[in-house]
Amino acid sequence: MTLRISLRNGEPVIVNGAVLRAVGRTDLVLENGATILRGREVMKPQDADTPAKQLYFACMMAYIDPADIARHQQTLLQRLETLMTALESPEAKGVCVHFAEKVAIGQFYQALGECRWLIAYEADALARVPPAPAPEAATPAA
Repeated sequence: MTLRISLRNGEPVIVNGAVLRAVGRTDLVLENGATILRGREVMKPQDADTPAKQLYFACMMAYIDPADIARHQQTLLQRLETLMTALESPEAKGVCVHFAEKVAIGQFYQALGECRWLIAYEADALARVPPAPAPEAATPAA
């Protein structure tokens, strides 16, 4: 199976745990199986600031760091449980089930796609929450 990847100048890519950076516009052709993530698919730890993003980050780590898979899988289970508890939508819960099925058979890259759907769903749900009212200024007692 051949995979062709086009990278922009300066775009990073992770291949089998090694971080590479494109110099100029670069096309890579992958001739065999490898663990690969383009820069736009990589999430930094500080960006995992919601339950769905934390699930994505844990899945990404399981994908790119197979040497520590047991720890990553434990974190994945915890994050998935947290998210499933918070979700009410049957559709979102169904996506979580598909995610869990993919993780169970080691298809972490495909599971990341389910996480991207969950992140978008979560962002949409949070956008519907009205902003909290500003606290009223305390008036001094007379």
